[in-house]
Amino acid sequence: MEGHLMTPPLAPPTLTTSGEDSCSTEVTTMAIDGVTLLICLSGLVGNGAVLWLLGFRIRRNPLTIYILNLAVADFTFLLFMVTSSLLYMMENASCSPVALLRYLRWLFLLSLFSYNTGLYLLTAISSQRCMSILWPGIRHTQRLSIMVCVLLWAFSITIITAVTSLCLLSNQEHCRVALISMYTLNFLLFAPLMVISSTTLFIKVQCDSQQHQPRRFYSVIFLTILLFLLFALPLSIWNFLQQIIFTPMPTQVVFLLACINSGSKPFIYFSVGTCQRGCSSVSLQAAFQRVFEEPEDTKSCNNDTTMAALAPDC
Repeated sequence: MEGHLMTPPLAPPTLTTSGEDSCSTEVTTMAIDGVTLLICLSGLVGNGAVLWLLGFRIRRNPLTIYILNLAVADFTFLLFMVTSSLLYMMENASCSPVALLRYLRWLFLLSLFSYNTGLYLLTAISSQRCMSILWPGIRHTQRLSIMVCVLLWAFSITIITAVTSLCLLSNQEHCRVALISMYTLNFLLFAPLMVISSTTLFIKVQCDSQQHQPRRFYSVIFLTILLFLLFALPLSIWNFLQQIIFTPMPTQVVFLLACINSGSKPFIYFSVGTCQRGCSSVSLQAAFQRVFEEPEDTKSCNNDTTMAALAPDC
């Protein structure tokens, strides 16, 4: 059997004493994989709608550029998870190991790439909005948003390329050090920065009753970050612990939670966009426009009495 460190911690084989117990356990894991598959498929549809609306139907601004890139990262992650779930279901259905380890390694590393990119983008979104509300004179242009997204994608590609080269082409110890370094960077830099900036943003928005902020969009930020902390962060914690303590731990649950995180964002966007007094139903495009409206446009709307009458929530 190949070493633990070179094996992606996705779904290690369950140690059982009999074939009947093994198959009964695999029925449970197969059920979890089936739920994960359904969530991933619905998430692919939702994120596909986000890509279509923000990419072709809604006028872009510095905010939607970040959300568009975040949808790309989530869509990619869910796509890899769909493939992994199908492979696991094939393996569990046969009640015997299937030689899929090489493909699962690549899927695991590619899912780490999209997972990390989503974390970096969420950190950029919360930091950018925190700076804009603390220092209103700072203008965030579309060009700057594009540059930040390009740099974050390039950084994520660099990180995962280094980890992949060490895990697939080097020895196990180098792979372990690379993974620990990557998770440490996420825990010590990006995750704390995201939490601090989002907390500061939340306090500032709640206390600043004088200004009419686009509260729908800030609600989306808070809910999205909370969703990541509750459902996606356990995946990083589990992978990190796998490199520190070499003990079997449950795997399907953490990946199910990560899929919930990536698949739920489009439904959060739509739900927040439809929460408006006096409106019983709105189109998907209208809901997204309400959520991702430009804050500067919202402020100018407050100075226009006619527009204010048409949009009381503005």
